[in-house]
Amino acid sequence: MNKPLVPLHQLDEWGAYATAVEQAKIDTNQLRIISAAELRVDLTAQRHSHDMQKAAEALLTARQFEEQRQMLFDGEITNTTEGRPAWHTMLREPQPLIDVADERNRVLEFVRQADSERIWRNIVHIGIGGSDWGVRLIANAFGYAGTWRNIRYVSNIDGHAIEAGLAGLDPRDTLIVIATKSFTTSETMENAKRALEWLKASQVQNPYDHIIAVTANPEAAKSWGVSEHRIFKFWDWVGGRFSIWSAVGVAAGLTVGSSVLAGLQSGAHAMDEHFLKAPLAENIPVQLAMTSIANRSVLGYGSRNLAVYDSRLANLIPYLQQLEMESLGKSVDKQGEPIEVPTGAVIWGMPGTDAQHTFFQWLHQGTDGAPVDFIVCQHEDHRWENHHRQLLAHCLAQREALLKGKTEEEAYKENIDKGMSEETARELAKHRKQPGGRASNLIVLPRLTPFALGALLAMYEHKVFVQGVVWGLNPFDQWGVELGKVLAKGIERELAAQEQFISEHDLSTQYWINIFRK
Repeated sequence: MNKPLVPLHQLDEWGAYATAVEQAKIDTNQLRIISAAELRVDLTAQRHSHDMQKAAEALLTARQFEEQRQMLFDGEITNTTEGRPAWHTMLREPQPLIDVADERNRVLEFVRQADSERIWRNIVHIGIGGSDWGVRLIANAFGYAGTWRNIRYVSNIDGHAIEAGLAGLDPRDTLIVIATKSFTTSETMENAKRALEWLKASQVQNPYDHIIAVTANPEAAKSWGVSEHRIFKFWDWVGGRFSIWSAVGVAAGLTVGSSVLAGLQSGAHAMDEHFLKAPLAENIPVQLAMTSIANRSVLGYGSRNLAVYDSRLANLIPYLQQLEMESLGKSVDKQGEPIEVPTGAVIWGMPGTDAQHTFFQWLHQGTDGAPVDFIVCQHEDHRWENHHRQLLAHCLAQREALLKGKTEEEAYKENIDKGMSEETARELAKHRKQPGGRASNLIVLPRLTPFALGALLAMYEHKVFVQGVVWGLNPFDQWGVELGKVLAKGIERELAAQEQFISEHDLSTQYWINIFRK
């Protein structure tokens, strides 16, 4: 872009949008459903008006959205604080760059060869954050009923994690996958050391033949001991939380098949094309983003709930937590100036219907409330039709209850019909009333296929990008996690020291360092 962006709160277009949002209502007589890449997104239960749509488009123009979107797809520098592109869309192009195509083929060939030789009964995937959540999501979504390979995940530095990851496995038929962009991530590398020690202790002929690495730093992997032909690379322009489209997905491919990886990429590319070409009013990521901005920055909702009505997608919740909260948890814009509106909502949730028995009370009658993304598959992939019918009924009913609510008078009449005395009916009605008017989206997949899941993940990626454009922040860095990493290294040295030495900590931290050293 040729010129710095004006701070959001100084834009007339922002003021006009905020006013339009405040004046808009949820109109249940106006059905708003957008379809693309096999997904159908129902926005009916969100505030909307003609003025709000026009103001949103004016705001996007003022924020140079179309120019920034093109930069994203052209591989130009969009991660401004780190001076590099965020070109994850290239990873799912049907005809990508030669390097990308070559590495994609290497992954597929590795999976095909392992399958044909019927080797690696056990996969231990060692990674954390973006090098972990996507693999868990895909393998659990499409391998939930079991595959001939057993996959385990080791992410946490807690020794119980690596112990559980290796316990009971036969080292002779186990493949260790080390996934880390930098090949310096402390948790991953410490766990990788334990896995290597485990292989060596088992006296397998060549422990490094049981290890592959997936990294953007292949030289570090070679220095660690991994053979060059067992290193799969991705690139510096691939952010960790966007890396499932790269070779990071190799463990998932080994578990649920290379065709799943291809389907995911195909679905994501279809959503890429929709995001790039669809008019703003019919553009799913754009409309979801503007709705989220309205709910967060104008209406003041501090969180958004994910109600995923498919137990196979349980790992979608932490996956999207990282995608959204690591990308949008920022308080300064690209120029380093404070953003004077709330950004980055808390993302939280649980699969339905468990969620209904856990926190839906808060959603229905709590003082704060939160917008909800209801996600459901229209068709089931099991033989129990009645189960799926009940699941669909619960999903629609909870959404309708949030929207409609119940007046005190309605609750009173229900109580009278149940035979209560007038006094009891009046008193209990105060507790049974629900405010209603609580916003939600309904996102419908035809069924859980790799194509549909790929489209869903890309939809959320682009939604986050649009929010970053409007707020003026960089959604592709994560400087906020650095301080804790630096402090942890110093504290670790102190905990390991034989004698106490002077250091600069707050009183409580120093107290516990002393206690834990003993």
